[in-house]
Amino acid sequence: MHGVLIIDKPADLTSHDVVARVRQILHVRRVGHTGTLDPFATGVLVVLVGNATRLAQFLSGAEKEYEAVIRLGFATDTGDITGKPKSSIGDSTVQNVSHAWSDPEIEAALTSLRGEIDQTPPMYSAKKQEGRKLYEMARRGEQIERQPVRINIHAFEAIRRGSLLLKNNADGTFDLTAHVVCSAGTYVRALAESFGERLGVGAHLAELRRIRAGSFQISEAISLEQLKGAADEESLATVLLPPLAALRKLAHVDLNAPDVERVRHGVAIPLAQHSSGAPIEGENVAMRDEAGNLVAVGIYYAASRTLQPRVVMAGDG
Repeated sequence: MHGVLIIDKPADLTSHDVVARVRQILHVRRVGHTGTLDPFATGVLVVLVGNATRLAQFLSGAEKEYEAVIRLGFATDTGDITGKPKSSIGDSTVQNVSHAWSDPEIEAALTSLRGEIDQTPPMYSAKKQEGRKLYEMARRGEQIERQPVRINIHAFEAIRRGSLLLKNNADGTFDLTAHVVCSAGTYVRALAESFGERLGVGAHLAELRRIRAGSFQISEAISLEQLKGAADEESLATVLLPPLAALRKLAHVDLNAPDVERVRHGVAIPLAQHSSGAPIEGENVAMRDEAGNLVAVGIYYAASRTLQPRVVMAGDG
């Protein structure tokens, strides 16, 4: 059993929990995901099964798209709704904010955070520093200096609900719903905090839903319950995408039977006989057999016009 599952991760499960559930449902040991979602977050989690786990390296840098609810009024120690407030609701920094910020001021704050920016990873994150995960240090009360990382915010836009940008929660806080498209490695929690700083108020992420990861859309996602139903009905073929689906954006070549065997043994093959056009130097290329199944991912060398297998799938992949 090899392929790709697009799971709509529910709230209150970690990404690791989802992987464990998939293992249990499919009775398959080799399962992994390609991009962590925080426990409170929902949405697209790309899960690789069987020999498709070898393809994780080609998906880890994929662009992400989210719908987020940013709560203005107070910050939390985690940057999201699961943390402890850093300041009290109703203090002077959150009173009458609906009157303090005009739509142009909100738009200016959003605009200032678009494009390439430097972002410091939160202490409550799985990022490792000095060989330790930051959140493990944070839970022990440790704070260490983190180096900012250059990220790209392709879109950061307010989603208007009715005629207003801000929703009044009647407790001294206000919510802004935002659409975010960003590069891999972006912490939307940190983006929410930075947005609040631009407006002079504490802020945190109240809700987060990933609606796209790379080329995989939320419309393709299934729940864990649907996966269980497909397994029980022996209809997994309707939800388990072939390994090649993980490489939608790669160029591909079709191999004849002799070259399939060469590639399976790690032998480079000339590209000229398989393709009229050539990829660029160092580009990854999906290599398929005559039935359209993924055989390997190769790297193209322009000088010799050859494809050198880089990741070879098992014989049944």
